Amino acid sequence: MTDATSHEVDEVKGQLTTADGKPLKRALAQAQSRAKRRAFLLVAPLLAFILVTFVVPIGQMLHRSVYNPGFTLHEEIGSGKQTPLMTNLKVWFDENPAGTEPDEAAFAALAADLVVLREVKAAGQAGTRINYERSGSRSMFTKAARRAPKLEAPYKEAILKLDEDWADPTLWRVMRDASSAYTANFYLAAVDRTKDVDGSVVSVNENRQVYVKLFTRTLMLSVLITFLCFILAYPIAHLLATLPLSKSNLLMILVLLPFWTSLLVRTTSWMVLLQSQGVVNDALVSVGILGDENRLQMMYNQRGTIIAMTHILMPFMVLPLYSVMRPINPSYVRAARSLGATSWTAFRRIYFPQTVPGIGAGALLVFILAVGYYITPALVGGADGQLISNLIAFHMQKSLNWSLAAALAALLLGGILILYWLYDRLVGIDNLKLG
Repeated sequence: MTDATSHEVDEVKGQLTTADGKPLKRALAQAQSRAKRRAFLLVAPLLAFILVTFVVPIGQMLHRSVYNPGFTLHEEIGSGKQTPLMTNLKVWFDENPAGTEPDEAAFAALAADLVVLREVKAAGQAGTRINYERSGSRSMFTKAARRAPKLEAPYKEAILKLDEDWADPTLWRVMRDASSAYTANFYLAAVDRTKDVDGSVVSVNENRQVYVKLFTRTLMLSVLITFLCFILAYPIAHLLATLPLSKSNLLMILVLLPFWTSLLVRTTSWMVLLQSQGVVNDALVSVGILGDENRLQMMYNQRGTIIAMTHILMPFMVLPLYSVMRPINPSYVRAARSLGATSWTAFRRIYFPQTVPGIGAGALLVFILAVGYYITPALVGGADGQLISNLIAFHMQKSLNWSLAAALAALLLGGILILYWLYDRLVGIDNLKLG
């Protein structure tokens, strides 16, 4: 033994020590502690990156899905000065239970708050917050705020002269909910639910039920695309795994080639191929399979979305399958056939079970990517082929209802986490193989 690893018995205390006289147990603990610190310092940059780019944004999204201060707080851009809004109306809401008919005191509080909205130029902001749950409210707030300094008692009569909709019980119910910056109403809206005048949860009108349908369409199309990718990728991966390495590497370039091409370019190429006057329809017409008046409609519908996304996502199925197929010894199948098994039996009972980890990994990758895809459905899918991600983008970029967008995204994230949990329970996450 070297001096660093040798130890001797302390005759006085009867314990093992190192060569320099330190207790062996303490020396080992210190060495393990130093090793853990070095390991932590090595992964610290990665942990910081994940925290900043993944954990913090998701946390902000989840917070935004339940927090919207547009009706209760105004922040001046640049100065950062914050002004509380609708404070008088909030006091009236606190003093009167839900369902109470607004009286003169309620309208007096509203008139006082409208004056504040006019002074800080926040009538549009407050009206937009209410407009998320009751259409037409923004114009009511901006109109009333412009005339707020001229309002005189009796305030109820004066405000109702501006617009009779100020007496709508639904409007007052929405304002009561919005008087608190924290609310779960955006999650209700994300599943086509709302609250009635009494505060009970009810379904929205049938002509406004869009989110559940989009979630269902997203789920069904993602499952279908995952299945099609599996059907097409399995024989490709099997061919790559059984060919000599020199030939399989050459063919693998064709699988990886799409990764070297911009997603926007690939999607645009499919638009050229699939349109009514595109390459595919022209070829079918030229060989007489279709008449010129019977061209296939493969653009701006679900058919186009499925075709384009299946092509784009198929490499994500091929690579995990190839990674588990390559190490499989072909002698296993030959041994099964020599013992009397048919080709189908040998494949079903010997070969296929060994590829299940790759199938699970590829299916997870393809399904998760398909659920959150945005560019391809937006360009190829049209109204019938768009997914929930397109509606999330709409609320982020156009309607500016970031809280609803965050709630929709949070539900999508929850669905993905449930998928992981089910996969772990049914298959086992330890069996997941990506390469």
